[in-house]
Amino acid sequence: MNQYFEGIILNATNARALGHQELIQSLWSGYGEILKVQLVDGDYESIILKYIELPENSNHPRGWNTNRSHQRKIKSYNVETAWYKQWSQYCHQDCRVPKCLATASQDNSQLIVMEDLDAAGFHLRKSVLSSMEVKACLKWLAQFHGTFLDAKPDKLWESGTYWHLATRPDEFGKMKEGLLKQHAAKIDNKLSSAKYKTLVHGDAKVANFCFAESGQDVAAVDFQYVGAGCGMKDIAYFLGSCLDEHDCLRDEERYLDYYFTELKQVVANNDSVNALELENEWRELYAWAWTDFYRFLSGWMPDHHKIHTYTKRLADKVFKELL
Repeated sequence: MNQYFEGIILNATNARALGHQELIQSLWSGYGEILKVQLVDGDYESIILKYIELPENSNHPRGWNTNRSHQRKIKSYNVETAWYKQWSQYCHQDCRVPKCLATASQDNSQLIVMEDLDAAGFHLRKSVLSSMEVKACLKWLAQFHGTFLDAKPDKLWESGTYWHLATRPDEFGKMKEGLLKQHAAKIDNKLSSAKYKTLVHGDAKVANFCFAESGQDVAAVDFQYVGAGCGMKDIAYFLGSCLDEHDCLRDEERYLDYYFTELKQVVANNDSVNALELENEWRELYAWAWTDFYRFLSGWMPDHHKIHTYTKRLADKVFKELL
């Protein structure tokens, strides 16, 4: 850490010095690191640093090393910085995110200084979820979507999610010909034309949720692809990250029921929202959101395990509506 960034950190935390540094993970394609740093005599015992350093040569694990991919990543880190500076403060305890302590940039490097969610009680990471834990994440998403309903995505993505069609022409070009490719633009337009929009997390997979010991409280991280969109984009993507095809077939309705019950409670006092109209619109768009992600996967990794019977069943439902 150079002296400029170290000074930013010490000033933001009132620490005397930086202590032990632990690598949590390297960023995708070698664009930097996430570190846990112990502080000496600071306001916090430890903090999390997201340190972004643009590489001269990126190393995408699946070979998608294009200038378009590089520019998308650069924007994603600018979006995440803007999110923490301008937006994260509006998140409350029921859609908990790390508190932003400072942001800084120098040359080709950026730094986001955040509270350590482990120290705040969200120290568990999960790959397999119980029903209670699925609902905890759905509640977080309902609270998040309700909080930012109809928000204008200033300095965020105009269309949230990392798989948005307009930002993925390389993957689209790799798709096999067929109904999914033929109708990709119509599916994207259907989602973009929703009356009710919110801010979507954009990468709401299980790995980006941090759990408290109880399993009933969660916080979320990784806001590189936050932006405007239909809330079903997050819901379809999240459920696809934690349920197999059999669980999806069995539990789709009850999890959607739970999400919408929570969402309606959040918007109950919002006079500009017709809660029933919102639910009806977004329920219909659930299959469209799932199929939109299927479109991305079919070009990016056509043998992906998420392309299964349930996925194809929802796509068939969408195709029938388009005919």
